[in-house]
Amino acid sequence: MTSSTRADSPEAAAPVADVVRVRVPEPGLRQDVRAVKIVLHRELIRFWRDKLRMVSGLVQPVLWLLVMGTGLSNLMASGGAHGDIDLKTFIFPGVCAMSVMFTAMFSAGSIVWDREFGFLREMLVAPVSRSSIVIGKCIGGALVATLQGAVIVALAGLAGVPYDPVLILELLGLMFLGAFALTGFGVMMAARIKQMQSFFGLMQMAMMPMMFLSGALYPLNGLPAWLTVLTRFNPLTYAVDPLRQAVFSHLDLTPALRRTFDPGVTWNGWVVPVWLEILIVVGMGVALMGVAIIEFRHAD
Repeated sequence: MTSSTRADSPEAAAPVADVVRVRVPEPGLRQDVRAVKIVLHRELIRFWRDKLRMVSGLVQPVLWLLVMGTGLSNLMASGGAHGDIDLKTFIFPGVCAMSVMFTAMFSAGSIVWDREFGFLREMLVAPVSRSSIVIGKCIGGALVATLQGAVIVALAGLAGVPYDPVLILELLGLMFLGAFALTGFGVMMAARIKQMQSFFGLMQMAMMPMMFLSGALYPLNGLPAWLTVLTRFNPLTYAVDPLRQAVFSHLDLTPALRRTFDPGVTWNGWVVPVWLEILIVVGMGVALMGVAIIEFRHAD
């Protein structure tokens, strides 16, 4: 067959299909920032669409505030002790911190869920740094937890806490910082865990001691020495105390009641200032997020 015959054949005359070129963006700061925004946005969408999660996350804090707080207040009133303060007012900052803690830890646990269903692997092979995924997860989890905690703040009137705009902004800001540290802690734990059952077991083992050793439900003064040491090493302690000091600064209390119910956190008799407590919370959040980033760089 000659060359002219081959050129006139239908196969030779058929047009060649265009090849679609796939361009992978170059890794860089711009892509990492975009990845942070996408992961954060995904956390907000998941939270908004999961109405059952929103409702169930409020059940336990509301029970602590309205049921336990009312019961303890009635008990103290019947005993004639500190009748000028409602126990619901005292535990309100602790309930805000607990609400943030539960939501932040559950947000971090979604990493294990993504790993089980293969979505995490797709994120890890994306042309972005793994640190951007962790940062987006921590900020997104902190924002979701703060939104959940804002519902508890809306119930402040039921606990005798005034609806002062400055106080509300202070509470929301402090809750966000605490949620950031707790989400970093949860992401660090979830970085290597491959089953949700294991994560939930570890989460319960960590959250219950943190809650009861934070001063969320009782003052930290007058405790036994061994229990005092444990409360000072509890990171949640430094998230609860600034919330309580913010609330009590807007209440009209006698100095004796203030010393009893808002003694602050002390180190060998020295009262830790609020700014240092906030710095500790932020430092712990950054450090825990850094450990999570290291864990993710070795994750498969």
